[in-house]
Amino acid sequence: MSEFSLIHTHFKHLTAPHQHTVLGIGDDCAISNIPPNSQLVSCVDTLVAGRHFVHETSPHAIAYKSVAVNLSDLASMGAMPYAILVGLSLPKSMANDDFCQAFAEGLAAACTPFGVELIGGDTTSSPILTISVTALGFVPHGQAITRQGACVGDVVCVSGTVGLASLALHGILDDLNGDGHANRPPESLPEKLCQAMQYPAPQVALGRQLIGFANSMIDISDGLGQDLGHILTASNVGAVIELDAIPSHALLDALPHAQKWQHQINGGDDYQLCLTMPSAKLDLFKTQNPDMPIYPIGQIVADKGLVFLHNKKEVDLLVKGWAHF
Repeated sequence: MSEFSLIHTHFKHLTAPHQHTVLGIGDDCAISNIPPNSQLVSCVDTLVAGRHFVHETSPHAIAYKSVAVNLSDLASMGAMPYAILVGLSLPKSMANDDFCQAFAEGLAAACTPFGVELIGGDTTSSPILTISVTALGFVPHGQAITRQGACVGDVVCVSGTVGLASLALHGILDDLNGDGHANRPPESLPEKLCQAMQYPAPQVALGRQLIGFANSMIDISDGLGQDLGHILTASNVGAVIELDAIPSHALLDALPHAQKWQHQINGGDDYQLCLTMPSAKLDLFKTQNPDMPIYPIGQIVADKGLVFLHNKKEVDLLVKGWAHF
């Protein structure tokens, strides 16, 4: 299959045209209009087989997650996703209709709920499957939520359960430094774990609603401890976190505390939002958005660093999170 045949057959008409697209797939560049009084927000993530997903992962799940992790980045700044560009480096053994069709369907499954259009990209042959997705979105001018605004007294919140994706990964690998092959296919995991690891839900609607409420925000990709640490560093503050307040699940609660906390604090790959806001605004947000639960887990303090408490006693936890190098 030629590159152009692959693009035309599987990707050219994959998503519905967006109102802000002037020219999409088919030329050297895409052309887009930016809505009035808006700013363009952009991000890119690269996923590599054996590093970011096990080789046994289905092409549908690979494609879905490649898009979802980028939409999560946009959500963390309060942006409305608009479009994606996809760079696909494909082993020749995968350059066939079966793989490409399933991969394309995974892209569509992630894009369609948010009205996101695939407006361009590139394909090439490679010995290792690698997917690089660039996502574009719009945010009202001057209202993007960044990592820099956390204030002393803010409540630290998360948008949902943390730690399940890490538990899933440990369930299929010998260890985190293995060869990227699974002991068993991800689909053999309990449904909740499989869903958490392969099909994370970007918190786009919540991110948009938090404009005007949250002082700072980040998505949890590299571990709650490490990602919250980015907010603390950027904002020049510290935080105290109540470990028992972190939203959990029965599968995590069945573990010894030390193991559970490692998944929650250092596991990553959750793609929930971590944010800070004044307590008065938290109460107002809950009143105005009863269908969008967020969970207070701690408080921003003046003293630098990250302190963890369990039963009002300090717990010594090493924050390490995900490291690419």
